[in-house]
Amino acid sequence: MGKNVVSDEEDELEVDEEGEPFEGDTINDRDRDDDDEDDEEGQDEYENDGFIVDDVEDEEVDEDEEREDSDEERRKKKKKRKKKEAEDLDEDDYELLRENDVNVPKGGKKFKRLKKAQRDLDEERFGLSDDEFDGGMKGGTTAEEKLKRTLFGDDDGQPLEDIPEDEEQIEEEEDGDMGEEDEMADFIVDEEYEHGASVRRKKMKYKSRQAPGTSSYALKEAQDIFGDVDELLLLRKRGLESSEFKERRLEDQFEPTVLSEKYMTEKDDLIRMTDIPERMQISEESTGTPPTDELSIIEESTWIHNQLITGAVPLFGKERKNLSINKDDIMRFLDLTHVQKLDVPFIAMYRKEQCLSLLKDPEQHEVDDLDQDISDKTPIVKWHRVLWAIQDLDRKWLLLQKRKSGLQSHYNKRFEEESRRVYDETRLNLNQQLFESILKDLKHAESEREVDDVDAKFNLHFPPGEVGVDEGQYKRPKRRSQYSICNKAGLWEVASKFGYSAQQLGSHLSLERMGDELEDAKETPEEMASNFTCAMFETPQAVLKGARHMAAVEISCEPSVKKYVRGIYMDNAVVSTSPTPDGKIAIDSFHQFAGVNWLREKPLSCFEDAQWLLIQKAEEEKLLQVTFKLPEKFLDELIEECNNQYLSNGVSKSAQQWNEQRKLILSDSLFGFLLPSMEKEARSLLASRAKNWLLLEYGKCLWNKVSVGPYQRKENDINTDEEAAPRVMACCWGPGKPATTFVMLDSSGEVLDVLYTASLTLRSQNAKDQQRKKNDQQRVLKFMTDHQPHVVVLGAVNLSCTRLKDDIYEIIFKMVEENPRDVGHEMDELSIVYGDESLPRLYENSRISSDQLPGQSGIVKRAVALGRFLQNPLAMVATLCGPGKEILSWKLNLLENFLTPDEKYGMVEQVLVDITNQVGLDVNLAASHEWLFAPLQFISGLGPRKAASLQRSLVRVGTIFTRKDFVKIHGLGKKVFVNAVGFLRVRRSGLAANGSQFIDLLDDTRIHPESYLLAQELAKDVYDEDFKGENDEEDALEMAIEHVRDRPSLLKSLRLDNYLQSKDRKSRRETFYDIRRELIQGFQDWRKQYKEPSQDEEFFMISGETEDTLAEGRIVQATVHRVQGGRAICVLESGLTGMLMKEDYADDWRDIVELSDRLHDGDILTCKIKSIQKNRYQVFLVCKDSEMRSNRYRHIQNLDPYYHEEQSSLQSEQEKARKEKELAKKHFKPRMIVHPRFKNITADEAMEYLSDKDPGESIIRPSSRGPSYLTLTLKVYDGVYAHKDIVEGGKEHKDITSLLRIGKTLKIGEDTFEDLDEVMDRYVDPLVSHLKVMLSYRKFRRGTKTEVDELLRIEKSEYPMRIVYCFGISHEHPGTFILTYIRSTNPHHEYIGLYPKGFKFRKRMFEDIDRLVAYFQRHIDDPQHESAPSIRSVAAMVPMRSPAAGGSGGSSMGSGWGGSTNEGGWRGHAFDRGQSSTPGSRTGRNEYRNSSGRDGHPSGVPRPYGGHGRGRGSYNSSRGHNEGQDSSYDDTPKWDSGSKKGDDGWVNFPGAKVQNSPGREAFPGGWGSAGGATQSGTDNGGSGWG
Repeated sequence: MGKNVVSDEEDELEVDEEGEPFEGDTINDRDRDDDDEDDEEGQDEYENDGFIVDDVEDEEVDEDEEREDSDEERRKKKKKRKKKEAEDLDEDDYELLRENDVNVPKGGKKFKRLKKAQRDLDEERFGLSDDEFDGGMKGGTTAEEKLKRTLFGDDDGQPLEDIPEDEEQIEEEEDGDMGEEDEMADFIVDEEYEHGASVRRKKMKYKSRQAPGTSSYALKEAQDIFGDVDELLLLRKRGLESSEFKERRLEDQFEPTVLSEKYMTEKDDLIRMTDIPERMQISEESTGTPPTDELSIIEESTWIHNQLITGAVPLFGKERKNLSINKDDIMRFLDLTHVQKLDVPFIAMYRKEQCLSLLKDPEQHEVDDLDQDISDKTPIVKWHRVLWAIQDLDRKWLLLQKRKSGLQSHYNKRFEEESRRVYDETRLNLNQQLFESILKDLKHAESEREVDDVDAKFNLHFPPGEVGVDEGQYKRPKRRSQYSICNKAGLWEVASKFGYSAQQLGSHLSLERMGDELEDAKETPEEMASNFTCAMFETPQAVLKGARHMAAVEISCEPSVKKYVRGIYMDNAVVSTSPTPDGKIAIDSFHQFAGVNWLREKPLSCFEDAQWLLIQKAEEEKLLQVTFKLPEKFLDELIEECNNQYLSNGVSKSAQQWNEQRKLILSDSLFGFLLPSMEKEARSLLASRAKNWLLLEYGKCLWNKVSVGPYQRKENDINTDEEAAPRVMACCWGPGKPATTFVMLDSSGEVLDVLYTASLTLRSQNAKDQQRKKNDQQRVLKFMTDHQPHVVVLGAVNLSCTRLKDDIYEIIFKMVEENPRDVGHEMDELSIVYGDESLPRLYENSRISSDQLPGQSGIVKRAVALGRFLQNPLAMVATLCGPGKEILSWKLNLLENFLTPDEKYGMVEQVLVDITNQVGLDVNLAASHEWLFAPLQFISGLGPRKAASLQRSLVRVGTIFTRKDFVKIHGLGKKVFVNAVGFLRVRRSGLAANGSQFIDLLDDTRIHPESYLLAQELAKDVYDEDFKGENDEEDALEMAIEHVRDRPSLLKSLRLDNYLQSKDRKSRRETFYDIRRELIQGFQDWRKQYKEPSQDEEFFMISGETEDTLAEGRIVQATVHRVQGGRAICVLESGLTGMLMKEDYADDWRDIVELSDRLHDGDILTCKIKSIQKNRYQVFLVCKDSEMRSNRYRHIQNLDPYYHEEQSSLQSEQEKARKEKELAKKHFKPRMIVHPRFKNITADEAMEYLSDKDPGESIIRPSSRGPSYLTLTLKVYDGVYAHKDIVEGGKEHKDITSLLRIGKTLKIGEDTFEDLDEVMDRYVDPLVSHLKVMLSYRKFRRGTKTEVDELLRIEKSEYPMRIVYCFGISHEHPGTFILTYIRSTNPHHEYIGLYPKGFKFRKRMFEDIDRLVAYFQRHIDDPQHESAPSIRSVAAMVPMRSPAAGGSGGSSMGSGWGGSTNEGGWRGHAFDRGQSSTPGSRTGRNEYRNSSGRDGHPSGVPRPYGGHGRGRGSYNSSRGHNEGQDSSYDDTPKWDSGSKKGDDGWVNFPGAKVQNSPGREAFPGGWGSAGGATQSGTDNGGSGWG
């Protein structure tokens, strides 16, 4: 806001609320200065330049008035004013006079300015405007005043007495005007308007300052604007104000949201003042006042009883069957609520005798109260679900009645209008009959759905919107239904000739009355219809079709027919679900929808939990298809029954024709209208049923949280003079900013001290850190020694908390060891408990925490809430039920997001009302500790408004000594008092603890004042019995109560039933039992005792997981933390430790010498959870391929008996492939490269392009790995393609365009090239020439591996003495050839790599095949141990990349194929004889699904040739198993290769170094995608070469 200026000689500025000067005033002030200079001048010289304008011009209202006033007149006025101003004293003089208490009315104007400036400064401080100050001073305690008190304390502002009376008038007028006009005063607007506004403001000011000489028109104008001045002054003096004005002003001052949050609107005031329980008033706003006559109550109780026993309320699940609810009890309950205005908790506590059958909890089959003589048994808090259900049904009934009466009056009005329009006698009679039947149906409708049916029928026959047009309104365009078109065309007459009307059919079906025999018309339907043809329906067939449609619609809208079909449909319809193609991919066994995706024919009645909500959500997300159907059997029965009732029994030809028409009508009605509408109804029924169930589950979760008592101190801690509540030290772990924080709370939850420890949890061995940690330990030690807490509560948020707990225990041990004398004995057994931080975090971020703990940091607020939740869970939860309703953000149920906030809050209120009233509220304690007042709004009869008002009153008074004061001093109405008083404890606590005033013992019990006499009588009888009547009457009653309170055994031994019999008080049995219990111990806590969290609860709190998110078999991501010997220690996302043992890492784990060869710190793995060790906060993981694919851990979540999965895996595989293809297309980025061999196409398109070319043809294309790679795709053979990555270097990373251009260098493996031409010349051409040599070699055989083996076997059988051999293509690893040979019976295979320099075989490079063959023939029996690289050296050359990041890289020893990075990898595709590689194999993701059905490698790659490699032991000791291999060299180890953990399905084949048979290198060429196994062995015999 602008600064307010008040000075002596300078201009005075009057400042508006925005701090801008009012224009009119500024001009006025300027004029005054001008006048000093040219006093006698008639006209200001600047007047007409439109910038500085004379004051007088400003006063002109419009041009007419300007002409009326002569210059002379104006000059006179001006002089008069000048004279008047001259008489005024200077501001300083006024200041002086004021300081000496001299009141000078003359100088009112300047006085007011000063005052106003001062006020404006105040406003700036408090954010209040004049209006608000005025508002608080009129009349008694207005809503505004209360609001002001709540917002700004009790200061009522400065009184107005020192302003002269006429000034008051100005004040009020100015304030009234300011809001609307002055906020625009500094805005440039139309000149005329601006002057107008200014003039109005000025007139208003001068009128009262210069009352004697004010011109009459100015006075008149002011009167027009403000009405009669005297009247206003009178009102002001009396301090009265019209309510209309008050309301407007309150609305003007504050945002409506502020008003409603502080419960300060007119409506809130009304609720506060009305003596009816608040929640009842709120409910009655929507339902209207309930009827109190006996007849209505009987009718309603019958309806409610039916609803309860037929199970329309899914309140009781399966227990409903044995629920014995007495209808008379319901009647009495309704009488208590409607007539006597008693709240549910009151009825449950003090009117038990009147509704005993409603108090049983349907889920706890408790023993009947007959054995209640054993009154030692502490009662437990009960959730009175039946009472709440009845209250809910009562509300529904009242709303239903309200709607029915509303519809009835609407129907009557509408029918009268319709009757005036229709002149046709027949039609009028028909309408009359229809109308009567509609009213009859409406009267009998018993549910919203039935009322909807009646409404639909009414709207069909009396459609809205056709009346009122002739009264001159505009006709709105509307869609006309087919029915109304037929109706207009007069086809209703034809429709009425089909036989029974819809209404008659309905009464036949519902067996109300049997129909008379149907008389068939003599003429055929066509003959009859031909009489009704018209322009719209030209043929008899069209007429019949239209009439049939009308009849079908009428039948489908007939309430009785609908009711009949509904009964059959709801009882027998079934639901089936199946996943859509998207669903098949998305829903795995751990998915939210896993249990509902394959339901087969589940009856509607079997949906009991929230399953339907999941189905509905899955359907919305297009993951499920849901079908409803009525089983054939029931459908046929339904059709047959309808035919029986609707068709005639005639046998004549025309009768048959009429029956055909009727069948068409029925079929149209059923399949076109009724069954589809039933499906809609079934869906909404299932949804509401599931929601009700879910709401109840939500309520149960909340109930379990708030029905727990406070932390109980150990027995030996409690001294008699101390409070029983514990002193709590709460601790919240902090990462450093904020630091770990300790907060000490006294027994009433107030903060005593706060300690921040930044270094307590340091784990470093650094000397400085160690010292800092030690210092923090000392500080915590002192903190605990000073405050002696009874319990330490530690917020469980992550694994650091477990270490923090150990640190605190260490400090406690040190404390007890070092100074056992100072430390109380209770510290020996001081326990540290974990607390859940979810609620404290809500509190930390709530508005109420800032009010309760102003200036504290977030972590302190959180710690305070953590400690208070341990001291009083109920008050802490209730604290978050303020206007912000933060409680709704507390996650209590996995599915709660299906509920609306209003539904949830309704349940929260129900639970908290029930629990609060059974626990009670200690008023005196709460009066001195505000947070304990939170549950007050849930006390019976109160609500947020009445509670806030009562709280203010109690805090103001400070203490209360008798329950009667609630009425006398604190203003509770009689009815509200009766409802609330029994639950409010009045005892010596808080400020009353040291008071000397007498407090009635009964005021600290749950005994209601209405039963005090009974309690005194009982106590006196027991007392007399004990003393045998030797006492005086005087103090006897009080003595008696104290006597029995001090000797509970007297009451316990009393046979209460006998006592009641003797007193003839059997009807008050329950009340007397309650009185006895309260006299023994008043307000005993009935809640469940606090239990420390179990190990499972601690585990889930600390890990932040739930049983659903962390279960055996779930797939999780883990980051390798460190690798030690045979295990890797990983960290899960939740912070839990994951252990991955070597044998769980890969299927070929026996070949792995050291796990660190394969895994490195920081690798991210996708694993399955094998087992969970909760006590150590760790999980065991498995990531070997066989386990990842298996469904062994399939999540069985109590599978639905109707769950039947269909195995259509083939279809889903194709679907996956299609999806992945689309995905690849989506990610494809075209490149800006011009070269004859380059094409902007995807891998699939490249293979398609090369499919009809010769082997050896190649193409270069963009890589799916990003803009820094290209891919060379080479056709090796028909259906076999190899892909080689080309890495681009020397790129500018300025923008996307420069990235998409080709790099300055191109690298394949270790070889570097300058451009694509060089790649073709030096790399591709030599490669292709070697390929062609191989393909045309005499020993080359075409075909798959098995076919080649078969050819060799045939050759071997022809030449048994030869060693036969041949070369073939490796389809699994394109770019690699296989040398196959047979010595005796079994074929053996070795790989040959293809390189630009030649062929690589057994680690040697051969320029041509003949040399290779010669070497092979000479060295077939060579042992290869020496030349085999150690597995360790291989691993060193194959750096791992985590599966999540796209697989591992690798290198091939040998020339330019591959290198030490994964860029050298080859990828391959083989399409041969139906063996297709899935396109998914290229997407760069870990695919466990690819190669399904084949024995595979963990990388997702099939092993070559069946992959029988399962070597055991360390490198060099594994034995392969070749089936049927005979060998004379028993001492020669037989080798088998386990393949390396390669990349995702056939992508980036890392030139894999695979441990082959000793000394051999698998895939020496490095084309292809992963390792495989070679089997070698020696044959005996066979010396010749084939």
